[in-house]
Amino acid sequence: MITSRLIHSALRAAGTLAAGACLAPLAALAAGDGGTAAAVSQWPSYNNDLAGQRYSSLDQINTKNVGGLKEVCRVALSDGGSLQSGPLLVNGELYVTTARDTFAIDPSNCKILWKSSYAAVGYEPFPVNRGAAYLNGRIFRGTPDGHLLALDAKTGAVLWNNTAADSSYGEFLSAAPIAWNGLVFIGTAGSDWGIRGRMMAFDAESGREVWRFNTIPQGQEKGASSWKIAHTAKTGGGGMWTSFTLDVRAGELFVPVGNPAADFLPADRPGDNLYTNSIVVLDAATGALKWYYQGIKNDQWDYDLSAPAMLYRTKDRRDIVAAAGKDGYLHLVDRDSRKLLSKTSVTTQKKTADKPTAQGAFTCPGLLGGVEWNGPAFDALSGSIMVGSVDWCTIHKAGKNEYTPGQLYYGGAPEMVKDPAPRGWITAIDGENGKLKWQYQTEAPVVAAVTPTAGGVVFSGDTAGNFFALDSASGKLLMNTKLDGALGGGIITYSVGEKQFVAATSGNVSRITFGGNGAPSIVVFGL
Repeated sequence: MITSRLIHSALRAAGTLAAGACLAPLAALAAGDGGTAAAVSQWPSYNNDLAGQRYSSLDQINTKNVGGLKEVCRVALSDGGSLQSGPLLVNGELYVTTARDTFAIDPSNCKILWKSSYAAVGYEPFPVNRGAAYLNGRIFRGTPDGHLLALDAKTGAVLWNNTAADSSYGEFLSAAPIAWNGLVFIGTAGSDWGIRGRMMAFDAESGREVWRFNTIPQGQEKGASSWKIAHTAKTGGGGMWTSFTLDVRAGELFVPVGNPAADFLPADRPGDNLYTNSIVVLDAATGALKWYYQGIKNDQWDYDLSAPAMLYRTKDRRDIVAAAGKDGYLHLVDRDSRKLLSKTSVTTQKKTADKPTAQGAFTCPGLLGGVEWNGPAFDALSGSIMVGSVDWCTIHKAGKNEYTPGQLYYGGAPEMVKDPAPRGWITAIDGENGKLKWQYQTEAPVVAAVTPTAGGVVFSGDTAGNFFALDSASGKLLMNTKLDGALGGGIITYSVGEKQFVAATSGNVSRITFGGNGAPSIVVFGL
């Protein structure tokens, strides 16, 4: 029997397949359509694969024809609010979440197949949701009041409902969980409310909590001594905003941990403040700490490591974790040595002081700058790491250290800078050495996902409503369509039958972060 692995090896040996390139599945090759057969019509996790690469092997839409993309259909999801969710595509159905609703949608015509609405039973500190997970016929998602739900993927019926966080303390579940090997992984959000963050695993069948790892250690927990004043750890932050990454070979879970609190008062919580602003690597089966990388110690700027890490392997077989956060850098870390290999800026870097002051310190990237909840992607075609970022500065003003449970705990006040006006970037970085390849500046902040494909195009969008495609090799703009709403969530590509589609989330009208015009909608494009 001839397998795709044997074909891949033969082509590599013959010099006809570039290092790092992917071969389309045999079913797709047999279809003769360059990898757009129904057999590959899946986007099963927040970042497509559990390694977080977001790469699609579909290539029917490519550099020559992407300019001909037209809107196929759209569906309004709600009247208003945040739309920062990453859609899934599983077994021919597209799943997307808003803050309280979950939808199943026909991916070819945008028909709503079912809608499941959640009625909050507790305080909602921050009404936003970043997406869902799928496993064995079930959809899993968090809620703004701290519940974790399991829904029947065919009907939307609630199968179980577990109270996983206490929203009265500012805890909530905004992250898109991931699911693997019978477990659902999710962590509490709410760093800026002064929570004590924790990562958890739940049994997918029953909803029972299997393990937890406190991202702010206390007592005898490893790292507790990094909080020199022990009681500051009780309100130390360390939440998880977005989604997670998993290496199924090693059974390792990569957790991106947010900022410490109070945000702007580092002197009031002396020490390294583990495990804030870190990638924490846990044993996925037990939650035991394996290792960690801390990007910033004793953070004073609210520089969350707010996006999922991305895993890849170089040509010389180094296993690398790529991490990006609100500090505006892409960090490449060797997973074997656990050493930082490179740190590349992906947005403007400028500071007038080394910490927030009572008068105010001008800072770029600012409170809403750098890389937000959608992180780096890997373009297997070019070997590039693609990162979307925000170029927006802030004046950080330090204030009093006043903590009230369930309320924001900044320890000061941020003033968003309007001049220069906020913009965004798409940056391509060489995955082998961390060097800059190209940058494309956008009209407005980029908080939407970045999605590279085998067609040589990378899709993304900005908060001004620009949905665009760039040449992944050069960064040249190939297509730009103005939508009527800000793009703040996932952009996925998939095939139905023999046709490739691209679905984008439009209409993030949040009044808190990156608001814009339009109604929250899914918009589907095709040739």
